[in-house]
Amino acid sequence: MFDEKRWAEVPAVIDGIDARLVAAGARGVGPGLRVLDSCCGPGRHALELARRGCAVTGVDLSASYLEAARESARADGLEIEFVEADIRDFERPASFDLALNLFTSFGYFATAEEDVAALRRLRASLAPGGALVLETIGKETAARDFTEGEWFERGGDLVCTSYAIEGDWEYLRNTWTVVRGGKRFDRGFRQRLYSAVELRGALREAGFGGEIGFFGKIDGSPYGPAADSLVVLAMATPGSARPC
Repeated sequence: MFDEKRWAEVPAVIDGIDARLVAAGARGVGPGLRVLDSCCGPGRHALELARRGCAVTGVDLSASYLEAARESARADGLEIEFVEADIRDFERPASFDLALNLFTSFGYFATAEEDVAALRRLRASLAPGGALVLETIGKETAARDFTEGEWFERGGDLVCTSYAIEGDWEYLRNTWTVVRGGKRFDRGFRQRLYSAVELRGALREAGFGGEIGFFGKIDGSPYGPAADSLVVLAMATPGSARPC
């Protein structure tokens, strides 16, 4: 999941987020910005944000990811708070200027109501004028790029994937077989797919009352036929930023 390429792309991702915030009239990435990195994994983005002077809290449910993140922070001499928690439960009212949910970490709960509950927690944790940046797979791009499976190598592992659509394009089911050191590991999961308009509705239901803008990449490309992913910038309160 997190090979050298994934780590190398992080500075550009944070640059893109900074540009989107500034363009929307919000506070950009820099010293003193309070950031909640939701589903932080091994801390790729949290580490880079801390290097830029941000006060970062990373939240994840995986103890092993969090331990790896803490080790990296110690090695780099960075002070980052890492919390083991479910994002459906974690909330610190009005404590952050920016909330992140990146690398397609959204949509894995059993019900759409739980997705909204997680968004509601993120909204409650944002201070007035705060913003959420969320990156996921859009239903539009999933339909455009759908394939039944593929093989590839990542980080020295051989990976075989198979995909299937469930319901009325509600879920994308993923099955991964990883061969590592002669051993085979099988994992499966499904992700709820959102179109841009469906995600906008979920964000409104969760209490995001400000401007909501969609992009096809972190770099601000339009969410159109050439989009790579579905990136949303949602402002917590009305009047806190110019339209995206």
